[in-house]
Amino acid sequence: VILGLTISSSTASSLTSSYFFYISAYVLAVFFVGILLAKIFRIDFKLGLLISSGTAICGATAMAAVSQVINLKPKDLLVSIGIIFLFNAFAIIAFPLIGKNLDMSFEQFGLFAAMAIHDTGSVVGAAMAYGDEALETAATLKLLRTLWLIPLISVLGIFYKDENSKPQTPLFVLFFVLAIFIGTTLNLGNELINLLKVVSNTLILGALFCIGTQINIKSISGINLRSFSYALTLWLIALTFSFLFIYI
Repeated sequence: VILGLTISSSTASSLTSSYFFYISAYVLAVFFVGILLAKIFRIDFKLGLLISSGTAICGATAMAAVSQVINLKPKDLLVSIGIIFLFNAFAIIAFPLIGKNLDMSFEQFGLFAAMAIHDTGSVVGAAMAYGDEALETAATLKLLRTLWLIPLISVLGIFYKDENSKPQTPLFVLFFVLAIFIGTTLNLGNELINLLKVVSNTLILGALFCIGTQINIKSISGINLRSFSYALTLWLIALTFSFLFIYI
């Protein structure tokens, strides 16, 4: 949200209009491919739905929201999040190296990270390592991708009606958009913007540390080979889609 104060509304609007189609096509393609792969790998439908949502939209945030709608077993949620956090840890380290080896521009890497990395914190962490311009692009487009969680849980709510389920919408996305407009309206000076960037980067590093603490023996030990293979295959397909969209 603090990062949003440093991004101009014109930049956010330009990125959104330029890449809305690509992000939307990516989300829908990965989600439905995930559902199909779940049948091929003989994965339980609810578990497949959970991992597909996390891979297509926003990792653990999507999984937590979807699990409340479909009443998934806590154990399955823990295992799924454990798999995604392993992928996130790898992506934070590997993606900046991949981007540099492929000589990606800041905007290309921002789009690549925004599409191919599961969680928002990990997207921002990888982009921050690549450069400030990549960070602006990645953060804006990743939150555009996260907005797809709203129609997803709305549709799932029709099929999985339960008075006890209380899915939560990702409010941080709305606050991020609000912060962009506040920052643009107040016309913040360069010194204040630089200070906000330092604060934002510090909090991002703290978030990455917290992500690392959530990868524990319990979550890893519960991962079975079939679920891991399914999630990895879907992620590799998602990576392929992201490369195609970047170089179209």
